[in-house]
Amino acid sequence: MSGQPSVVVLDEQEPRSILTERWGALASDVLVAEGVGVGSELNLTFIGVDEMTELNREHMDGDGPTDVLSFPLDDSDDVVFDDQPRLLGDVLICPEVVAKQAPGDPDDEMALMVVHGVLHILGMDHQDPEEEAEMKAAEQRHLAAWRKS
Repeated sequence: MSGQPSVVVLDEQEPRSILTERWGALASDVLVAEGVGVGSELNLTFIGVDEMTELNREHMDGDGPTDVLSFPLDDSDDVVFDDQPRLLGDVLICPEVVAKQAPGDPDDEMALMVVHGVLHILGMDHQDPEEEAEMKAAEQRHLAAWRKS
C-alpha cells in the first residue's frame, strides 16, 4: 500500500492546548514509514486524567492514570469490505500525565507517546528485552525523522 493513511485526531480533554494537526501528521508519518498506507484508519485521542485512570484500571489493571494506551483492532491486511478502511485501532494519550513526566521539552515527550502508541497498534511491544530493544530502536528512528521535518 502506498499513500497516506487516515488519522482521526480528537482532543477531548482540558486544560492543555493540543496541536492536533501536528500529532496527527506524526502518527501518519509513522504508519507510512512502517508500511501502512491508504485504506487504513487510526484514531488518536487526547483524554483527561479521570478517563485515563478509569481506562488504565479497566483494561490494564493499573492504578492511576498512565500516559498512553493503545487498542489495536484489525491485525491483518485483509479488508472485510472492499470500500471500507482497515481500522487499525485507537491510541489514547493523557497530556497532563505526559507533561508531568517530561524530562525536558514537553513536545519531545508527546512525540514519543504518539510514536510509542502507534507502534503498539502495529504489534510492537516491550514485554521482553529483545522486543523492548526493537521497539526503542523504532521509536528513536521515527523521532529522529520527526525532528528533521
